[in-house]
Amino acid sequence: MITNAYGTHAGDKPLEPLAIERREPGPKDVSIDIQFCGVCHSDLHTARAEWGEAKYPCVPGHEIVGTVTAVGSEVDRFAVGDTVGVGCLVNSCGHCASCKEGLENYCENGFTLTYDSVTKDAPGHTLGGYSQHIVVQEHFVLKINHATDQLAAVAPLLCAGITTYSPLKHWAAGPGKKVGVVGIGGLGHMAIKLSHALGAHTAAFTSTPAKKQDALDLGADEVIVSRDEDEMAKHIGTFDLILDTVAASHNLDAYTALLKRDGALVLLGVPEHPHPSPNVGALIFQRKTIGGSLIGGLPETQEMLDFCAEKGIVSDIEMIAMPQIDEAYDRMLKSDVRYRFVIDNATIPAA
Repeated sequence: MITNAYGTHAGDKPLEPLAIERREPGPKDVSIDIQFCGVCHSDLHTARAEWGEAKYPCVPGHEIVGTVTAVGSEVDRFAVGDTVGVGCLVNSCGHCASCKEGLENYCENGFTLTYDSVTKDAPGHTLGGYSQHIVVQEHFVLKINHATDQLAAVAPLLCAGITTYSPLKHWAAGPGKKVGVVGIGGLGHMAIKLSHALGAHTAAFTSTPAKKQDALDLGADEVIVSRDEDEMAKHIGTFDLILDTVAASHNLDAYTALLKRDGALVLLGVPEHPHPSPNVGALIFQRKTIGGSLIGGLPETQEMLDFCAEKGIVSDIEMIAMPQIDEAYDRMLKSDVRYRFVIDNATIPAA
């Protein structure tokens, strides 16, 4: 089937209307009309070939919320009319140790991303959520239980939400734990909300004092200005977990110094240039850890969505029309959004 989409044919060209082909639903497929799609920094980096040459035409988008329009004969978890989501993954091998544990995001044989991954479907690679329709294997479709008026703000949970929820759960954030969040942006603002909802004492780190009130409004119990050496020194050895959402190269020692013995600094952003080498002695003598985390598996993503629906958690968003996407990309580079753009897919023009 042909559907309207928005994408680009080269990294140095703006996004424009496209007509793309979607497969007819197979026995295990779910067909979805997309209502909203969040805008992630990964979309920008891929469309503009900043992570190496992308596969063109490139149709980004992996924070998808929509309505089921058809299901295959073997689908038993969804029905026509259901509100569903699709995140960063649309396939994995299904049989490796990670997949069997519900950790498809660590598939040992390579997962299939929602866009820019090789696939049998035309045109030979996946095309994402900047489109009016998508067909996805049932296992990679998620149930959305939020209220209808929250659906646009749910979309970023499919990436920003699970990217922060997964490490919070893995490193056991909760009552009695002190959690830090570095960077108050698309990921960071969700980390603050989720850490607070999980019951951890949550501190936000910002280099901008003007963002203090914003962080408190998001649920932070305290805000630490990272450029203030005296303020940072007050917190040495007090954190169980720090989530670092900053995707720029920076000194990690400033944060490992704040960890308790056995504390963990978890990196969620991939910098353009490597971080300076950390002080290994500081890790060894207090059994501290620098780790990383990548989105989440499908069971954990569903758990996160259910938790957020129960707690009334959504992302803070700015809605845009599809033709505004290049402007939105430029604004993202300037951190000029609080805190996530979401596309109204009804505004996708016909090719």
